[in-house]
Amino acid sequence: MSDESRPSPADARPADRPADRPATRVAAVIPAAGRGVRLGPGAPKALRTLGGTPMLVHAVRALAASRAVSLVVVVAPPDGAAEVKSLLDAHALPGGTPSGTWGGTDFMVVPGGDSRQESVRLGLEALPPGHDIVLVHDAARPLVPVDTVDAVIEAVRDGAVAVVPALPLADTVKQVEPAAEPGAPEPVVATPDRARLRAVQTPQGFDRATLVRAHETVTDGVTDDASMVEQLGEPVVAVPGHEEAFKVTRPLDLVLAEAVLARRRLNDGF
Repeated sequence: MSDESRPSPADARPADRPADRPATRVAAVIPAAGRGVRLGPGAPKALRTLGGTPMLVHAVRALAASRAVSLVVVVAPPDGAAEVKSLLDAHALPGGTPSGTWGGTDFMVVPGGDSRQESVRLGLEALPPGHDIVLVHDAARPLVPVDTVDAVIEAVRDGAVAVVPALPLADTVKQVEPAAEPGAPEPVVATPDRARLRAVQTPQGFDRATLVRAHETVTDGVTDDASMVEQLGEPVVAVPGHEEAFKVTRPLDLVLAEAVLARRRLNDGF
């Protein structure tokens, strides 16, 4: 989205919930404390620009575009919370006050930790009472469509304690024995059935109490927040993801993200 506009509720969001379904407040946590060394030297990954706007700003806007999300908590580098807060203030959306609200969605910035897991935990601890559904979203997925955000929220509202957006794999996957030295040939030990595999994206959605319990209990073997819930023995379900919710990790990803953003602005006018 540009700095000047974003999709209107009528255009970008689903219809209101039926009157007989009680509203559940939704908060989102965006860990943005990593440096993203694979993108090369420069600013922390979340602060790299995409279409002239920091990726973090795009990510916050993507979640704020859902009318279900009432609060976004950005977890900044430990020594960079003030800088991130100023950045978000500078890119405030029309209709919101310059400090603390983006077009009706509140935001707050808290310092993060040394790991992603610690940063998410600190974001959870900062959440005020009353938000029973929590999304955890990668700042490096700046172009996730609002329909994907809403699909995750609806699945949690319908009773799932943990939900991930996911895509089928296009490539054949091989299980290998890791090489002793980087770049050395790796023996293939198995070819998993691709039909049963999915590439997982964010935002991942959770029942708040379940996610808090996972962060209080699980400390080892963590790859994402959903895997922590799995280690509790709780079920995790997948909903369809979107090809534009890819993670910007390497320089080529940034080129692709720029192309996607340019196409959106050409086709959609923002």
